[in-house]
Order: sequence, then structure tokens, then C-alpha cells
Amino acid sequence: MVAGLSGLGSERLQFLPLLFVTAAIAVRRLSPGAALALAWVSAAAQLGSRLDPSIHNLGICAVLYATAAYGGRLVRWLGLASAIAGALVATLYLVVLRSWFGGVSYFPIMFPGQARDFSLLFFGSLALLTLSWVSGLLIRSTRAGREAREREAAALHEADLAESRVVLEQERNRIARDMHDVVAHTLAVVIAQADGARFAASARPAVAVGALETISSVARDALGDVRMLLAELRHDEGSTPQPAVADFDALFAQLRAAGLDLRLRETGERVALGAGHEIAAYRIVQEGLTNALRHGAPGQPVALELDWGADALEIELSNELKEAGATGPVPIAGRGHGLPGMQERAQLAGGVLSAGAESGRFVLRAVIPGGVAA
Repeated sequence: MVAGLSGLGSERLQFLPLLFVTAAIAVRRLSPGAALALAWVSAAAQLGSRLDPSIHNLGICAVLYATAAYGGRLVRWLGLASAIAGALVATLYLVVLRSWFGGVSYFPIMFPGQARDFSLLFFGSLALLTLSWVSGLLIRSTRAGREAREREAAALHEADLAESRVVLEQERNRIARDMHDVVAHTLAVVIAQADGARFAASARPAVAVGALETISSVARDALGDVRMLLAELRHDEGSTPQPAVADFDALFAQLRAAGLDLRLRETGERVALGAGHEIAAYRIVQEGLTNALRHGAPGQPVALELDWGADALEIELSNELKEAGATGPVPIAGRGHGLPGMQERAQLAGGVLSAGAESGRFVLRAVIPGGVAA
């Protein structure tokens, strides 16, 4: 305000332009349209009072910037029109109209030739005012682009979460189909053995005892399998045989034939697990080796260790990464379909699974506990 007062004369009306332009600057963010109207009122008051130009006239630049940066479509284009019209009005006032009203026409004194003075002042004023408007438009475009990128990133994040939920749900459905076959088979055995024991109870007690032992063993396995069910079983189950640890050798031979350099090390003796646990172990090894074949460094060996303990099977699989040097755990929920499926199977079997990069190698570890068949 001190700078604005320094260019004013002694007339009382000289405060009106300063007042209006100050109000315009104050409301330019909240209402660019109102700020533009106040700026024109300030210009009209200055022209009507035939006042000299002052530094407060530069406030119109802030108003034009605000119309382009924050105004709506109509206000934005009115700001551009005002920049052009303002340059023309300022030039006419300073070069022509002031001399008609007995004032000083500034530029003829400095530059001989009124036409040249008019063009110099007009294009200079136009460049200043339109530059302010264009600066606001660039800021608006930059802000809109940043907001669009943020919305896109948020949408992609939501899509990733939705895809992860779909993947997990699909994997649960596949597990449900697997477990349906296991439970259906178990219940069929239990029913057959129970019927046999009922008929042989009086005539052949030893057969009845053996049938009851079989029922106990099979029912124990079925109980562990039922605990792994998280949702209602689907009704369109497949009829293909379920994989088991006995199928490991065929799986290894198949992957070696596909070009995988598999280095296998087993400790302990293979034991029969519960049917659901065997499916989980087989699927984890199958998916891990398939990922190593597809995503690992080509031609590099893949190490697989199977540690058969008395109460758990420990699996460790490692392969060299295509991009060496990566370290750290892998966010399983956002890594496609394979890792979420393996983790889901391990958790439903009561085990754990972890995966991550260690010294340039991808390492997967899983523990499938309990469920050892009697």
C-alpha cells in the first residue's frame, strides 16, 4: 500500500482505484470473476479521475493470473479478453486521451512519432498482461495433470487390490474343489468300512476292529482337511486325480525336460501327509519351480531342498534373478497370481510361506506342518 500511495496525487478520488484493486487482489482466489470486475472498476475510477499510472496498477497482473489459474471456463476467457482490452485502453489513455483532456501524453515526448509510441506501449502492455494470464493457465494445466496422475495412481491401486482379492477368491475356489474330492473320498471310505464293520461285528470281530481302525485313521485325516475349508464348497468340482508327494518325481522330470536345471536335495524319508497337506506341498513346489523357469535367469541352476521331518515338510527353493542385486521381501499381495495362491495354500494347511530376494537370488521358503498319516 505504501508503494501504491507513492504514485498518487493530492486528489481525494485517487484512493478509489487503490481501494478497488486491493479488494480485487484479496478475493482473487475465492472469486476470480469478482476480482476481475473489481479490477475493471479500479481502472474505470483511475481513467475517470485522470490519474497518473501507479505501481498499484500491476495488481491487475495478479487478477489475470487468478482468472486463468482458478476461474471457470467463462471467467478464464473473460480474463484473456480483459488482458487484450486492458492493453488497448491503457495505450489509448496514455498516448491519446490524456492530451485531449489537457494532460501529459507521455510517449510522444520520449519517442518522436505517435504511431510508434502507440505500438510500443500497446504491445508492451499486451505482453505483460497476457504473460500473467498464460502463467496462470500453465499453473492450472500443471495442477490438473498432477491431480489426474494422482487419480490414476489411486485407481490403479484400487484395481490392484481388487485383482488381488479376485486372485485369492479364485484360489480359494480351486482349493475348495481339491478339498471336495478329498472329503468325498474320505466319507465314502468311512461309510463302506462302517457298513462292513456293522455286518461283521457278530461273526468276525477281528474284521470289525480293523474296519474301525481304518475309520479312525481316515476320519482323522478328514478332520484336518475340513479345518482348511474357509468357504462353502463349489458345486462344479473337477474329477481329475489330486496330486500328492508321490508325484514329485514326475513333476521334476517334466520340468527338467522343459529345460530347467534342477538341483534337488532331499533329507529324511518321504512320508505320507494328510491329503490336503500333500496337495498344498505339491502345488507350492510346482508353482515355485514354474516361476523359476519363467522368471529366473535363463540357463542358471535352480536349487530345491526338501527336508522331511517327523512333523513337518520344509521347502526351500532358490534361483538366480534376471536383475541381479535386488534384495528384500516381496509384497505377495501384489505379485500376480502365483505367490498369493501359494501363500493361501500354505496358510490353509496351517503352515507359513515367505518369498524375497537375497543376494541376487529369489528365495522361497515354506513349512507344511502336521497332518502325517497314521
